[in-house]
Amino acid sequence: MPDIARVLRSLVPWLSRRPRPRRHIGRGILTATGVRRVLAVLLMAAAAVLAVRPASSAGEPRSPAVVTSRDVAPWRKLEPPDLRVVRLPRSALPDGVLTRPEAAVGRMLSGPARRGEPLTDARLVSPVQSTTSGAGDTATVPIRLADGAVAALLRPGALVDVVTVTDSEEGVRTLASGASVVAVTESGDAGPGEHDARLVLLELPTARANRVAAVSLSRPVTVTLR
Repeated sequence: MPDIARVLRSLVPWLSRRPRPRRHIGRGILTATGVRRVLAVLLMAAAAVLAVRPASSAGEPRSPAVVTSRDVAPWRKLEPPDLRVVRLPRSALPDGVLTRPEAAVGRMLSGPARRGEPLTDARLVSPVQSTTSGAGDTATVPIRLADGAVAALLRPGALVDVVTVTDSEEGVRTLASGASVVAVTESGDAGPGEHDARLVLLELPTARANRVAAVSLSRPVTVTLR
């Protein structure tokens, strides 16, 4: 039999070692804390991605929509190169979105549009009733009326005559007849001394449009409704 005393003496050093639970526990705490921190960071990152990323629409039906193929300025007639058709998820389509470019070609935007913006019927100025037989030799001229209240009576497509005052016996001069109202800008931009700063955009043959623009720089002008 082995010497029991010798065995006990050999175990004394091991039994006499001071346990280091704090260090051991500390390491465990640090490890668990680190894991929790990593998981928290990952969860926060995932939440941020889900918050800014739109919901997946891979299986959602898509419909055609007309979008701008480049930045488009307002009050300029849209041309075929300005537009293209894309298929978008139905949930992303605004009400009144156009589905055919033909519905927008030749029309004007009521405000600027960025590339890729879906076009709706509300973004287009109402169709203008053409008053010229030349069909193409026309220009759009902006004028500010002498009586701004008249601008509130105008609607796109209305036909008007542009007149001004003169020093002649008649006291009035017709600058253009049968002009088509393209659009009337919103009020609210009036400067000092101006009761209404709305601009009225008229479509006229180019020569008449130039004459109206020139006269409006030096004389008050207004319109009469047909």
